Amino acid sequence: MRIFQMQRWTAIALLVFLTIHMIVVHYPPFHIDFSRIAARMGDPLWKAIDIAFLAAVLIHALAGTHQVFTDFQRFSRLHRVHGIVMVVLGVVAFIYGTATILAFNPEVAAEAALHLP
Repeated sequence: MRIFQMQRWTAIALLVFLTIHMIVVHYPPFHIDFSRIAARMGDPLWKAIDIAFLAAVLIHALAGTHQVFTDFQRFSRLHRVHGIVMVVLGVVAFIYGTATILAFNPEVAAEAALHLP
């Protein structure tokens, strides 16, 4: 798939994910606190949504960065190297972010929140 097509598809995905994020996190009809976030992060569906959101953000941002980089003619020799660096950076960031999302345990987080000042 061409990079500009990935940009378009991830832009559509980001519109969906950002709308969900804004409605659920920033404009709820109730006061949001850590206990609600911990409960939501305990749900496998929300973890899947967050992982898909992470993937869309990484693909969109890194593909855009690569496209901006390739607009400069003097870097044409480094085009392939930069592309490889962006892919590796994206994979590492995705693995790290996914591991963080999957490792979240609401029971441990709730216990830790009780000991905060």
